[in-house]
Amino acid sequence: MSPASSAMSSVSVLGLGAMGSRIAARLLDAGHSVTVWNRSPEPADALARRGATVADSPRAAAHTSDAVLSIVRDDDASREVWASALDGLRPRALAVEMSTVTPDRARQLAADVAERGGRFVDAPVVGTRPHAEAGTLAVLAGGDAADVDALRPVAEAFAGAVHHVGPAGAGMAMKLAVNAMLAVQAAALGELLAALDAEGIDPADAASTLAAMPTASPAAARLGTLMAEGATSPNFPISLVAKDAAYARSLSDAAGLSGHVLAATARAFADAERAGLGALDIVGVARLYATSE
Repeated sequence: MSPASSAMSSVSVLGLGAMGSRIAARLLDAGHSVTVWNRSPEPADALARRGATVADSPRAAAHTSDAVLSIVRDDDASREVWASALDGLRPRALAVEMSTVTPDRARQLAADVAERGGRFVDAPVVGTRPHAEAGTLAVLAGGDAADVDALRPVAEAFAGAVHHVGPAGAGMAMKLAVNAMLAVQAAALGELLAALDAEGIDPADAASTLAAMPTASPAAARLGTLMAEGATSPNFPISLVAKDAAYARSLSDAAGLSGHVLAATARAFADAERAGLGALDIVGVARLYATSE
């Protein structure tokens, strides 16, 4: 390890889903001492074979480490995991919420951590499974500058950049904005491609033409191509998009804004999940429009 990466070498990862398992693997590869916890044993067992220590509870995992990273599904899962982990948190340990949760949840957790003498950063990541495997995720960090700096030697194992965007909760707000921007484009493209198909324009031709226009973002161009191809292998499943879109809408509501666009986007992905498309990638929302009369 480099001197920078050895500054905080004992790390616990709570939650070993698609992202958490890959982040834990990158930490092991970087030479950190890694303890893991997960509700189901299989992902933890796989990491144990690579050198990780498996804890039987979040509390036990937190007690072993200078940095505790949580990456679970939502606010409810975050509350459940940290209710145990906080009991094991070491004095001055760094508690890092990497799950995509609401800013209010992040701020409450920051207060809980401070009461126990710890330090807190909300640090959701931008990127998909290939980015996690390559160590090129982007971290959107909220918290005190000194605490964000303490996270950097850990984050360099799995992230290409750490962006300090403001106080506790700001990282979550920014992550919801990033995900909402992607969801808005996906929902609009799905509807547009279906409308153009009804006009007799082949979806592949429509997607390539839209991608060539100056109004298309790189993300939109990629989404359109995948929709035209019918590629729905999940990198960002609709079930998670629906959750994040609803959280993003709550940001708008809390600010007293009309929220027309975010409300429509949240409704589209909620409808897609109810239609049984929740396990598909975000581009699978196009099927909702393609099958609508």
